Amino acid sequence: MLIGNLTRDPEVRFTPKGSAVADISIAVNRVYTADNGEKREEVTYVDVTLWGKLAELVGKYLTKGAPFYIEGRLQLDSWEDKATGQKRSKLRVVGESMQFLGGKKEGSSESRERSQQAPPERQSIRQQADAMSDDDIPF
Repeated sequence: MLIGNLTRDPEVRFTPKGSAVADISIAVNRVYTADNGEKREEVTYVDVTLWGKLAELVGKYLTKGAPFYIEGRLQLDSWEDKATGQKRSKLRVVGESMQFLGGKKEGSSESRERSQQAPPERQSIRQQADAMSDDDIPF
């Protein structure tokens, strides 16, 4: 389970059999206090591979910088570097479920476009939520 921000716009490609696949990278930030009391921030970049509908959704709705939650499994890829002959390996996350975090940017053409693309049942729920005031919430 990781939460981070996309480091670049997703690019979706398709296998010869038609399955969507997206390789993305997320930046996971960690803020901590050093022994001397100084606040520090550490960033870890994680490569993620998404398949099928998850890949299509990421490609359609997310852009660089978007906050993103991913659950998945670790996969170790190993190969031999053709140039040097050395064995290489890379650890990545293969996404199994995800959630988009953050809200849409109000007033942007992208947010209007996305709201028009939403399924009708999601649009009506969104319209109802926009019409509600804080007094309408029962808790």
